[in-house]
Amino acid sequence: MSAEPLEPPVAALFPERAAREQVEDRLTRALAAAAERVLKGPVMPDIDMTEFRRDLAAFDFAAPRPLDEVIDWAIGRLEHGTVHMTHPRYFGLFNPPASFPAQVADRISGAFNPQLASSGSSPAPVAIEQHVIRGFAQRAGLPGESTGHFTTSGSEANYTALVCALTRADPKFAEEGVRAFPGPVAMYTSRECQPAWHKIAHQSGIGRAALRLIATDGAGRMDARALAEAVSEDRRRGIVPVLISTTAGTTGAGMVDPLAACAAIAREGNIWHHVDAAWGGAALCSERLRGELAGIELADSVTIDAHKWLATTMGCGMFITRDPAITSEAFRVGAEFMPSSASSIDPYLNSVQWSRRFMGLRLFLSLAAAGWRGYGAHVERAAQVIASVEARLAALGWSVVNDSRLAILCVLPPEGSAPVKEIVRRMLASGRAWSAVAKLEGRDVLRICATHGETSMADVEELVAALEAAR
Repeated sequence: MSAEPLEPPVAALFPERAAREQVEDRLTRALAAAAERVLKGPVMPDIDMTEFRRDLAAFDFAAPRPLDEVIDWAIGRLEHGTVHMTHPRYFGLFNPPASFPAQVADRISGAFNPQLASSGSSPAPVAIEQHVIRGFAQRAGLPGESTGHFTTSGSEANYTALVCALTRADPKFAEEGVRAFPGPVAMYTSRECQPAWHKIAHQSGIGRAALRLIATDGAGRMDARALAEAVSEDRRRGIVPVLISTTAGTTGAGMVDPLAACAAIAREGNIWHHVDAAWGGAALCSERLRGELAGIELADSVTIDAHKWLATTMGCGMFITRDPAITSEAFRVGAEFMPSSASSIDPYLNSVQWSRRFMGLRLFLSLAAAGWRGYGAHVERAAQVIASVEARLAALGWSVVNDSRLAILCVLPPEGSAPVKEIVRRMLASGRAWSAVAKLEGRDVLRICATHGETSMADVEELVAALEAAR
């Protein structure tokens, strides 16, 4: 039986090469022009959302539109409809602008679109990611057999740590879940932890009540003595401790928990010790700052987010562990249709994910282009920016209330100023700069974080002037 001839490809989705090159060239120029305009404009969005929703509603997808027209529309709406984390006066959350090599990597990955589930279908991409993971494991001082994988976020990496902890705590967990344990399970982290741990406890099935938030030492670090007492008390009550998660670079104040002391408590109790270094892990690149993470080499697993201080595009996390066998057990599955279902390095056999993007290329290209020394200089420059902000605010009577070398500054205004939340509101309304309100030891503080690799002294002076005008 003869088959009907195929219809031609849909030109809007698969244009010919000349048309593609024309759009790509135009896009490159349009994005560069938009970036220049962003630098000259406000950090805050200035979009008319009523008009935007009306424009958006017009996209009923009943009839196609020219791609050039849609690209211009999207760039314009993003230019005016987002907080500009790419602006050098964004001193906000852990959202740096992406390095140029990381942006290039996204173009390359998008063009080839490899499937990172299997080393059978993507042998080179899988090997590249493993090479980068081993490089960071080595910088952290973990054993040579350490391994891991890239994740969509630090939250996914932290969730992976909990699954590994539960798997190691009782061999029957894989089949029976938490019913395998003789009593309720518990995990421990600081009350200054990343709040995603509440969601992780929920989604993992151990329940939010299993999350123990340990008191801090008055400066934002986990109190190791309070941790030991909580573990001991839980054991006395028949509760099973499975995970201790310390933080290397707390979200609010950039504090580093006593990693070595907490590792000793974990080791004594045969409890999995995880270090959430989503932000602070970048300090491993710096010979000057890596000592701030002393004790990380004792961890069973580590989270590092490359899309934070390492400045790749979103989302690009890493989960690293000294115990490869645990990830293989935690995520084992049979799938004969996969190209290499027996491979011990296949990401789908060692991670939460199955189909996923080639995320590790972003960090590989950046690290290959800059080297450890270049990345170390990038990290140290951020610390210098914060030191400059600190010196100028202190000279104006502001009080520094945290003690971190990880490019995060928490301050309080001089006596008689407006409340912190009002100061931040006024500054954001001005559009001159961006910083946040945070809680440190129960009180509101103004949080300033150096996230932009190209922030200048003029940007520092503008931030300080904006804060002074707002108080």
